[in-house]
Amino acid sequence: MNRFMYNGAVPEQVRHSKRSRLVSDLAAHIRSGRLSRGDRLPGENQLAARYSVSRGTVRSALAELQKQDLITTETGVGSFVTFDGAPLDQEIGWARALADSGADATVELLGIDPAEADGLVVVRRRRSAAGRPVSLETALIPASAVSATGLVDDSITATLAAAGLRGVEGEQTISVVPLDAADAALLDRAPGTPFLQAVRVTRAADGALVERVTSLLDPERFRFHLRFSS
Repeated sequence: MNRFMYNGAVPEQVRHSKRSRLVSDLAAHIRSGRLSRGDRLPGENQLAARYSVSRGTVRSALAELQKQDLITTETGVGSFVTFDGAPLDQEIGWARALADSGADATVELLGIDPAEADGLVVVRRRRSAAGRPVSLETALIPASAVSATGLVDDSITATLAAAGLRGVEGEQTISVVPLDAADAALLDRAPGTPFLQAVRVTRAADGALVERVTSLLDPERFRFHLRFSS
């Protein structure tokens, strides 16, 4: 008779499936808001008993949740939820990402104006959450992408895609800058308030500019996360 055990050891695929179930279940609770930022997760013994897994599997699952920026674990204290929003996928556009996450957010178009450089326009938008401005975006894009009626679905990403403009390379820089008087007024903040500034430049295969986006982001509502491996 074939056995799935050897000297009492649990097969790797079984351990992996139990760990995956634990990770996905806890992640779902966190992303749905049933476990909120600051909430403490049950202890290792409680989770092990609830999911019928070993403490080693629990520790491995918690490590994965921490890797996903959902929790933080303090030795001797416990694991706490740190997730308080949704990852914003620049591939689909922030407006859609915010809408898909269920966030109470709105996007306001402030204007589409000719740029100093020929063939380009400047698009300015403001995002608010719970009625308060949280970001200000200034995008430089080809004028040919913008139709007479404006942006497609109020989205720069969708507008560029509809025009057949696709970026294949680019760069992004992130810094902290004090708000000048004009931007501070639009963001309902005091002049000089520190904000995150992200500048992203995307180019097509022939080197032509697809978009140059400068975003001012409330550091209390946004953060950047970079994952890499060798």
